Amino acid sequence: MRVSVIVPVLDEAASILRTLASVRPARGQDHVDVEIILVDGGSSDGTAGLATPHCDQVIHAVRGRANQMNAGAKAASGELLLFLHADTLLPGGAIARLAALAGEAAPAWGRFDVQIDGAHPMLRVVAALMNLRSRLTGIATGDQAIFVTRTAFLAVGGFPQQPLMEDIEISRRLKRIAPPLCLREQVRTSGRRWETRGLWRTIALMWTLRLRYWLGTPAERLARIYR
Repeated sequence: MRVSVIVPVLDEAASILRTLASVRPARGQDHVDVEIILVDGGSSDGTAGLATPHCDQVIHAVRGRANQMNAGAKAASGELLLFLHADTLLPGGAIARLAALAGEAAPAWGRFDVQIDGAHPMLRVVAALMNLRSRLTGIATGDQAIFVTRTAFLAVGGFPQQPLMEDIEISRRLKRIAPPLCLREQVRTSGRRWETRGLWRTIALMWTLRLRYWLGTPAERLARIYR
C-alpha cells in the first residue's frame, strides 16, 4: 500500500527539514511505498525551496490548512493519506506501521498518540489528556497526524472548507463511517503555541473554542477569536 504524506506549510522554514527528516527513513524500508507532498500556502521565508529536494511534489494552493490539505490529497497517488503538520515529527517505523495495516482489517481512518515538546512539565499532562479525550470521543486533532484511506476521505468530501476546526469536523464525519484507530505510537509536536501564548491561557482558549463549536458557533467567528 502506498502511503502519501501530505504536509501543509506556511512560513515553516525553521522546522520543515526536521519534519521531513522524520518521514524519509521509511523510503529505505522493505515493503514500504511512501510519497511526500508539501503544499505551500504562500510562504515568504523560502520554505518551499528548502523542502523541494526532500519531497516528491511541492505544490502551491490558496492559504488555509483545509484547502492546502485537500489540494495535497488531490495530487496524491497513495491509497492511504497521512496529514502531517509542519511542526510534528513521526516516530520511527510509523509509515511501516501504517503500510502493515493493509494486511489486516484495514481501518478507514485513525491517528497517533501525541507528545508535546517543551520545557513546561504540564505539557505532558496536556498531551495525555488530549490522547485520552480522543479515545473517549473518537475525535482527532491535526496534531495527532490523522490518516485516512482515500475511499473514506472522498466519501466525506475531504476537509471542510473552514478556517478552524477542520480536523474536528472531518473526525465527526469519518466517525459515521467507522471509529478511529488510535495508535499508541507517539508523534512529537511543537509546544510553541502553549509557550508563546501562555499554557493556561491556551488551554482555556482551546476548550472555549471547542465548546462554542459544539454549540454551533460558526468556524469563521471562532477563527477571529483564535487569531
